[in-house]
Amino acid sequence: MPTVTTDEVKREFEHLARSTNSARDLMEKLVKLLHERMLKYNWVGFYMLDNSVTPPMLQLGAFQGAMTPHTRIPLHQGICGAAASTGKTLVVDDVSKDPRYLACSIETKSEIVAPVFVRGKVVGELDIDSHFPAAFKEKDRELVEYCASLVGKLLETFPA
Repeated sequence: MPTVTTDEVKREFEHLARSTNSARDLMEKLVKLLHERMLKYNWVGFYMLDNSVTPPMLQLGAFQGAMTPHTRIPLHQGICGAAASTGKTLVVDDVSKDPRYLACSIETKSEIVAPVFVRGKVVGELDIDSHFPAAFKEKDRELVEYCASLVGKLLETFPA
């Protein structure tokens, strides 16, 4: 498959978002396409906030890549929990040097996590791991945040 630019992928995702009325369906399609189309995106998944438990937890949703032991992550735990707690995108160039990293694969070298917002509140996040160190550049950050925003906008219109 030829290399694609993040702008090409964004346009494709925008079309997907316009053609679906299910956030679950959109998340499944996004993780599949990100995993297939972006060379360094080795594990791609959504974690959604489950407020029905105390304390609230991140629950694994749609994903592509190897199975993970982390199907539920408490807020404030790991890089995923930190992103959800702060509402900020986190990029970790070397997970072995970040004490927050919850090891799930010895192959993972870097990670990016972007929160999903609905009406200004974090409801989930898009998590991507790479087998390459420092894999996520500014264009990747823009793409991942864009994908998270597409899901958030759809959830505002069609709650899960």
